[in-house]
Amino acid sequence: MSARHKKNYGNDSITSLKGADRVRLRPAVIFGSDGLEGCQHSFFEILSNSIDEAREGYGKLIKVTRHRDCSITIEDQGRGIPLDYNPKEGRYNWELVFCELYAGGKYSNNTGENYEYALGLNGLGACATQYSSEYMDVTVFRDGYKYELHFEKGNNIGGLKKTPANYEHTGSIQTWKPDREVFTDINIPADYFRDVLKRQAVVNAGLVFEFTDEESGTTETFVYENGIIDYVAELSAGKEMTKPCRFEGFARGRDREDKPEYKVKMEIAFCFNNEVNTIQYYHNSSWLEHGGAPDKAVKAAFVAELDKYLKNNNKYNKNESRITFSDIEDSLILITNTFSTMTSYENQTKKAISNKFIQEALTDFLKQQLEVYLIENKEEAEKIASQVLINKRSRESAERARIDVKKKLSGAMDISSRVKKFVDCRSKDISKRELYIVEGDSALGSVKMARDSEFQAIMPVRGKILNCLKAEYDSIFRSEIIVDLIKVLGCGVEIRSKHNKDLSSFDLDNLKWSKIIICTDADVDGYQIRTLILAMLYRLTPTLIEKGKVYIAESPLFEITAKGKSYFAYNELEKQKILEKLKDQKVTIQRSKGLGENEPEMMWATTMNPETRRLIKVVPDDIENTQKFFDLLLGDNLQGRKDYISEHGHEYMELIDVS
Repeated sequence: MSARHKKNYGNDSITSLKGADRVRLRPAVIFGSDGLEGCQHSFFEILSNSIDEAREGYGKLIKVTRHRDCSITIEDQGRGIPLDYNPKEGRYNWELVFCELYAGGKYSNNTGENYEYALGLNGLGACATQYSSEYMDVTVFRDGYKYELHFEKGNNIGGLKKTPANYEHTGSIQTWKPDREVFTDINIPADYFRDVLKRQAVVNAGLVFEFTDEESGTTETFVYENGIIDYVAELSAGKEMTKPCRFEGFARGRDREDKPEYKVKMEIAFCFNNEVNTIQYYHNSSWLEHGGAPDKAVKAAFVAELDKYLKNNNKYNKNESRITFSDIEDSLILITNTFSTMTSYENQTKKAISNKFIQEALTDFLKQQLEVYLIENKEEAEKIASQVLINKRSRESAERARIDVKKKLSGAMDISSRVKKFVDCRSKDISKRELYIVEGDSALGSVKMARDSEFQAIMPVRGKILNCLKAEYDSIFRSEIIVDLIKVLGCGVEIRSKHNKDLSSFDLDNLKWSKIIICTDADVDGYQIRTLILAMLYRLTPTLIEKGKVYIAESPLFEITAKGKSYFAYNELEKQKILEKLKDQKVTIQRSKGLGENEPEMMWATTMNPETRRLIKVVPDDIENTQKFFDLLLGDNLQGRKDYISEHGHEYMELIDVS
């Protein structure tokens, strides 16, 4: 037998982590992570205990301080943590609270003895946070005494100090520094504290959270007197379609016949808003990032009741499919705030709950409330119904567009044989390949003769293309020119729609070109075609502009000939400079013709030869500016367009041949 197999695997081979090491060596088991997220969760465990006290009616103010050295203080005005001797357990309470995992005052809470609806439920929080700290100081005022404890790296130093004291109010003060030996990062950002305290203020109506950040020297207060309905109104920012509304109810039941009965308290606030949408679920004050039971309940209830309303009021078209939750969610601000005396969290970090009874109770309650709400608020019900149908039809139209796009763009590899008039180049090296987009067949002819067929391909655009800024997606993809152009690009499209965030088929890696060059005549029609092509790229493939793949080939405005030699001027100023140089010679000045009439040599020299051509890279201006100008040039703002032309028209006069 080899030496490495000699070690016996016997009864003495099984080891368990004792005391503090259970947390210090495996923080992720308790806190979900040994990184910053786990460190943040250790803070939340201590905060939860103060919130539970305040919610039971003991002290409305909770103060949190973020110290410069990454230590944290939480001070509450609750009854004070019991730390003295516990005759029932035969030990001091401070040992149970701070040195014993799975010990606490909340295990019999479905009977409602100590904490009816507890956030810190598993008896892990104070002890696990203490174990994972470099040090922790605890000060408690209660029963006429000041109690003090000091811990270092999970060990108590000096026992319990107890001195008679006068104080304004009972309460607990806990200061601790998360340990870098336990967590990889302990520098919790101030914004995390702000976010957590704001959320806690939202779901605990009337509780006051005061946050002091020593680093910035600021103190902020978070309080929502009426809780979640105030928060819905704040999120809506006065732009709501329907007034914020709140439902509140209670239920009693069990998750399974053989499980104990427990109570659930339910509170829901919502409004419909066309500009903002957000849904947040809270249970026992904990934000359920992944939802679980309340998420399923809200979806089921809203779809059922709004679908029923639409059917009963003949809002659906004949044979129209029913709404989905995404059609409602697009215009919904909703907060649920539930509390239960028993909770099944999916894990210790409390990001989702799985209680079957909570899901059923909330679904039934919401259905009843929504049914009454839609009957009693006729005007608001009508607004909601029409908006949800607009959302639904918009989603379906974009979905049809996506299927259409997929059909039309599939198999785009064999583009040369399936796109009319497209002329490919020989090189397969994408870093060299250039696509010239030109207007009309005559330009195609001369550009084809002028190009370097090794790396320059040509795609002609016939006539005026559709204005993609104004058209719906289904019209856009009915346009043969646009679909052909998208096929030639090869990278798919980005459908950015409020109702369809997942309809994009775009992949930059599939782009077949290093440069996309728009090459149009230097006249008014040419400029308009150029603008329409840019608008198409801006709407369907904006990333190509962001990544600097799109260029405009400048065409010369004048050809000046002297002694058999040609000079090209791209604007009036250049023309004057050339004429000054040639002032002693006989010159002929010719207005530049359309691309189709140019000689191949001239085309190569002025617009296609990488050594001599002039390309303008199209770069994204700030989004608002870009949007404004496209709207001005191609949108519905006719008056704005007229004003712009009358103000700036003279700058473009040289483009028009007045002879």
